[in-house]
Amino acid sequence: MVDDLAGKPTNVAAPSLNSAQALVQCLALNGVNRVFLVPGESYLPVIDALFDVRDQIEVITCRHEAAAANMAVAHARLTGRPGVVMVTRGPGATHASIGIHNAEQDSAPVLLFVGQIAARHRGRGAFQEIDYGQMYGGIAKLALEITHADRTVELVNRALITAQTGRKGPVVISLPEDVLEQDSGAYRPVALNIARADFPTHVLEPIRQKLAAAKRPLLILGGIGWTQDACDRLRVWAEALNLPVALSFRRKDTIDNNSRAYVGDLALGPNPKLIAWTKRADMLLVIGARLGENPSQAFTLFTPNETAQLMTHIHPGAEELGRVWPVAISAVAEPPEAVQALTSLELEPFDDAWRAEARADYEAFAAPIPAEGPVNMSEIVNYLSGATAADAIICSGAGNFAAWLARFYKHRRIQTQLAPISGGMGFGLPAAVGAKLAFPEREVICFCGDGDFLMCGQDLATAMRYGVNVVTVVVDNGAYGTIRMHQERDYPDRIIATGLTNPDFAAYARAFGAWATTVERTADFAAAYEEARAACRPALIHVKVALEDISPGKTLKSIHGTGVIQP
Repeated sequence: MVDDLAGKPTNVAAPSLNSAQALVQCLALNGVNRVFLVPGESYLPVIDALFDVRDQIEVITCRHEAAAANMAVAHARLTGRPGVVMVTRGPGATHASIGIHNAEQDSAPVLLFVGQIAARHRGRGAFQEIDYGQMYGGIAKLALEITHADRTVELVNRALITAQTGRKGPVVISLPEDVLEQDSGAYRPVALNIARADFPTHVLEPIRQKLAAAKRPLLILGGIGWTQDACDRLRVWAEALNLPVALSFRRKDTIDNNSRAYVGDLALGPNPKLIAWTKRADMLLVIGARLGENPSQAFTLFTPNETAQLMTHIHPGAEELGRVWPVAISAVAEPPEAVQALTSLELEPFDDAWRAEARADYEAFAAPIPAEGPVNMSEIVNYLSGATAADAIICSGAGNFAAWLARFYKHRRIQTQLAPISGGMGFGLPAAVGAKLAFPEREVICFCGDGDFLMCGQDLATAMRYGVNVVTVVVDNGAYGTIRMHQERDYPDRIIATGLTNPDFAAYARAFGAWATTVERTADFAAAYEEARAACRPALIHVKVALEDISPGKTLKSIHGTGVIQP
């Protein structure tokens, strides 16, 4: 060993690290500053090792493994750094799987460390034994097991690199309990250099020619990895060229929704005029988006023959290029690098009538609409768009309630929308906690449905414990609304299994020590929200809405068709 001061060899050996200590040192050296966990005895040495780096890594103890995993997804989405979650074996791992599925669908770099039975007992049907390679093989980007302590650093490094390169995603690392206290050997933890995909300049001229020849071009944005600078640069470029911009499913924060270039998002329940208008495009420039089932409207928005002629596709993961849609031009690049290159292109502005038509359709679609009941969610969401700061983070779970946000909330900056691409319920509150921990100075609002909220409501305790002052809005219609809507359409007069018996959500929140109130009229929401944001503690607004207002622009009667609705 060399003495750094004298430059002379010494006989002082570096202290040995066991596998758990080496694992934690790898995380600390690579910028991990927060770990979400539910403790378990199967990985107790790792928890002990976290004690030694408590000034570098904050430990957030959660009340459910799914919530812990979803907090890690939110952290990864907002910071660009790996979200780290730790859970115990068996039930802990199965609970966490929904968050890993969210991370996979969302292309979020997440590391899940799972306690495991002793390696010497594998294959015996031991207590809580699961083969995590099999269990997570179809969900995670990679599933590893540290079977030899002297490979700990190697495998944790591999996990960190895999999660953050190409199409980003979750990696699962299984930790046999009898390996964690063994010596990790001579391979010491290091800070890694994570590669980024730069833009291949040889495709710039073909893209310029495609754009120059187009009469009705459309720019489609999505994915993660965007920066505010890249979003602003692209917006200015698109506005100058009269180039319309559509956004992928639950990526509404990629461009300022008030920009003249923005024409809507390709989501569930999209503007029908946007769908018809998109089909008329004669050039598609897609950056970051995969164009999976939802934005492509169940793979019907284009045909492969059309995309082979019209589409230029840029994505950081080579495996996504041509996966579904053959394209005319493709390039592997991170969104900021792609934007830097593309905005250097010199082009004549396009005929503005093409953009103006779609923008007018969007503005009409995003205007508040009437409601049947005393609470009009379109007006409430429209109010929030004006009442919140541009950098406010809006989190939601899954359900029909989220459609009000998707249609009526106007995002103005990147990293202000957190919603599960997977459609997983119970995401909103954990995501809000993760977001507020990452950016405590920013306003964070959580939207939940009544069914959605009770899949994660116990982690109000986590918000209270760590002083995470998020405002949660629970939209309560007494039903699993999305399924009820589909029942009314497909099986009218045969309604079963979708009604809910709910608690007093405000009382529930107050039991945790949160501030809470109930709103039953649109006019009362603004005052309730101002009180909630001034409460200086976690707050919840219980909004009771009519089941009849099942979705924006739809009522149960209009779906059912007979005008006779069962309770």
